[in-house]
Amino acid sequence: MRKHICLLEGDGIGPEIITQGVAAIKAAASRFGHELDFEKALIGGAAIDASGEPLPAQTIEKCRRADAVFLGAVGGPKWDAHSHDKRPEKGLLGIRKALGLYANLRPALLMPELAGACLLKPEIAAAGIDLVVVRELTGDVYFGEPRGIKEHGGERVGLNSMVYTEGEVRRIARTAFELARSRRRRVCSVDKSNVLETSRLWREVVVDEHKNYIDVELAHLYVDNAAMQLVRAPSQFDVILTGNLFGDILSDEAAVITGSLGMLPSASTGASGPGLFEPVHGSAPDIAGQDKANPLAAILSGAMLLRLGLGMPEAADLTERAVRAVLAEGCRTADIMEPGKTLLGCVAMGQKVVECICKL
Repeated sequence: MRKHICLLEGDGIGPEIITQGVAAIKAAASRFGHELDFEKALIGGAAIDASGEPLPAQTIEKCRRADAVFLGAVGGPKWDAHSHDKRPEKGLLGIRKALGLYANLRPALLMPELAGACLLKPEIAAAGIDLVVVRELTGDVYFGEPRGIKEHGGERVGLNSMVYTEGEVRRIARTAFELARSRRRRVCSVDKSNVLETSRLWREVVVDEHKNYIDVELAHLYVDNAAMQLVRAPSQFDVILTGNLFGDILSDEAAVITGSLGMLPSASTGASGPGLFEPVHGSAPDIAGQDKANPLAAILSGAMLLRLGLGMPEAADLTERAVRAVLAEGCRTADIMEPGKTLLGCVAMGQKVVECICKL
């Protein structure tokens, strides 16, 4: 099988981690007779520097032609002074919209090999963390209209609109229920329906869609309680279903309690066309170019790309086993370093994973 992948390296540590991610998935795919072709395109600050736009039309076309899209990270203080429509983050929001990527899947898994790096109490960590945040990705305040900063009553007023249609809620609910069927069959829908009309619609539609998935348990939490429960008892969660804004916050919280954002992958998918796969962490400009970045989130995002984007589950499993084997050997990057372990840089960690892929 031969597949074509569009690489959006982006900014900061993006090029460094994507290089290691590419090496890993190429090695894993080749073990099963698959070939991967790669084509680079610009996004974010790198695209602004080259073309003046955070998402050039050429990038969108390259992504649409690909079987999957592999993204590093976007943004950095270099572009903070740019106008809202010329900021790197507009490229990220834009490519999600252009590809129709409405479902963001963010697994948070505490690997036994990294139990010591968990930020929670040992007794909480011992209960385990294995959940997925299913975040709606193309609605809510990030895309709702009207929006902007306007003059009113002699002062500036900032306006963003939280908007969801019934169809948008129904399709993301369906995604969460289907995913739960492949896991432990539990969905917790997170909203703020006690004060927000948008959330009241959200809850009504989720409850109605649940009628088609009676084999899946459905619970509801307000977002403030959900944030508390994630640090109090994360083992209670299987699949968390929520909107764009709440999902943005909760998925980062779920990720960091496992030890480091440098370990967590994500996948963004839609009804058709290529999916986009990226690590949860940002561009980390403070360590860019210093060989300090953790490439494991990118490598694990590559595993999701192999499984969900290209239909290569065996290669995905191999990649994930290799990451755990390297961690079991005691190899660590600075963000997950523990006493008595071996400190590696970005390149060396990536190479260790590739070595394991080739010999497992």
